[in-house]
Amino acid sequence: MALFQFDRASLGYNGRAVVRNLSLSIRAGERVALVGASGAGKSTVIAALYAQQKALTALVPQDGALVKQLSVYHNVYIGRLHRHSGAYNLVNLLRPIHRHVAEVEAILTTLGLAEKLFTAVGELSGGQQQRTAVARALYHGGEVLLGDEPVSAVDGLQSRAVLEAINAAYPTVVLAMHDVALAIEYTGRIIGLKSGEVVLDVPSAGLTPADLTSLYR
Repeated sequence: MALFQFDRASLGYNGRAVVRNLSLSIRAGERVALVGASGAGKSTVIAALYAQQKALTALVPQDGALVKQLSVYHNVYIGRLHRHSGAYNLVNLLRPIHRHVAEVEAILTTLGLAEKLFTAVGELSGGQQQRTAVARALYHGGEVLLGDEPVSAVDGLQSRAVLEAINAAYPTVVLAMHDVALAIEYTGRIIGLKSGEVVLDVPSAGLTPADLTSLYR
């Protein structure tokens, strides 16, 4: 059974179509990359996927949606605010609870950020902030992770660590990606968008970055 389904859908904002005639099905257990030039519609598709399955999904938005004044710990903990009462969350904000600190630190260790646990997010580099947003999604839990360019600001080795952590934590993953080599390496299915339409939908196995150059012309 499909987790996500579109049948000749038109997606956009404020009455303006960005993606047209979208017919797409994504099943549980798939790892999918959306690739294509800037403005092709990748972010629009990610937003529409999230709208379909919010209850099952953790999201890494393109802008990170971090609270710059708060620490890395508190930004990651935000991923589980929905699991606790307002009073409990307030206590944890003022005096972090050891159990949650340990849980968050374990995730940050995987992403190479443990030493920044109580550093204000506003003091971090762009790549560190992006990894914080990924850590929040990993801490959130669920069946699906949707990521809108989750490693665009992260260098090569760290990108691989982030993608490996995502794949280890979630059975179903859909990522909008600009790095086609990483997309091929870490997903099993490539969906190519061009000018607001899906023009390619193929298994990743056997593909090379050169096979996707037509999406960027």
